[in-house]
Amino acid sequence: MYRAVVTIRLKKGVLNPEGRTILRALNFLGYREVKDVDTFKCIELLIEGGDRERVRERVEEMCKKLLANPVIHDYEIKIEKMEKD
Repeated sequence: MYRAVVTIRLKKGVLNPEGRTILRALNFLGYREVKDVDTFKCIELLIEGGDRERVRERVEEMCKKLLANPVIHDYEIKIEKMEKD
């Protein structure tokens, strides 16, 4: 069993309206020391079988087909082997 963690971020130069809204709200609440907010999505998958490289290939396919939009997103994949109980 493997644990795959996919971190998806907007590419540099792509507007982040969620981050801007959070920044404005924090400043409004008095947290004026906050100068920028970056948001990202983190997806954790538990995957059975195969070896680490095969799992990475499958997760890469998932990112390209569903999890990330390659036009606006960059993503990072981390794979770790889960210990058996």
